[in-house]
Amino acid sequence: MRMNVRHFERSEKSTNVRVILLTQTLIFLLSPFSFLLSSAQQVSLPAKIKGRTEQIIKHTGYTVSYNEDWKIPNWVAYELTASEVGGDEPRSNKFVPDPDVWGETANVFDYKGKGYDRGHMAPAADMKWSKKAMKESFYFSNICPQNHNLNAGDWRILEEKARDWAVKYGSVYIVCGPVVANENRTIGEGVVVPSGFFKVVLRRLPSGKFTTLGFYYSNKSGHKPLESYIYTVDEIETISEIDLLPSVPDKAKEQVNLQEWK
Repeated sequence: MRMNVRHFERSEKSTNVRVILLTQTLIFLLSPFSFLLSSAQQVSLPAKIKGRTEQIIKHTGYTVSYNEDWKIPNWVAYELTASEVGGDEPRSNKFVPDPDVWGETANVFDYKGKGYDRGHMAPAADMKWSKKAMKESFYFSNICPQNHNLNAGDWRILEEKARDWAVKYGSVYIVCGPVVANENRTIGEGVVVPSGFFKVVLRRLPSGKFTTLGFYYSNKSGHKPLESYIYTVDEIETISEIDLLPSVPDKAKEQVNLQEWK
């Protein structure tokens, strides 16, 4: 039987195209620089930080940009869904070095008796949906020296509010981390103490557009209404010196519409 050569070539090219597209899709899905919202709409992780040490590590419940020089994260990013908020995994409370970190990392002795909480960036309460996710939330790559009053007070209130939003809207995307004004302010063996903390929260509206909120907290005691900590994401990107949502249109990052978060 004679095979139609042109038909074979077209079939072969079509197969090759499908293989290439499938390969590209797998690479995209597995890339540490992309994040899929439950709406199946991709949101990129923060852009590479110029002039700063970072190691990108993907864990079960979050992705972290770890800074070996500071022994704290540059940022932590994750999606939080309504179903994850409803998890029942008990809190671990076992703080340990991240086994995936290359090089220097903090340990329990760096924080012991130093006057600061071991403050989670991705909260343990957001990781109750998985035993492994809970365990990994206590890695020191997810921890910063944090004022106790802030950690147990206004920062905790924001964490709780983010969970409320996840339940109400189905899912939210969160990027948070420290702001360092003085690298020489340290505890233990060189663990840098942040001057403050940022958090940005993103969700997609029914229209398909993004809506965002930014927050900044100084690393000190005090209590203020949640609204007093609100900034635009554009302002938070300036404060943090990180392009936190590079794939999100500038317009969505330059404005705050509280009516979209009621």
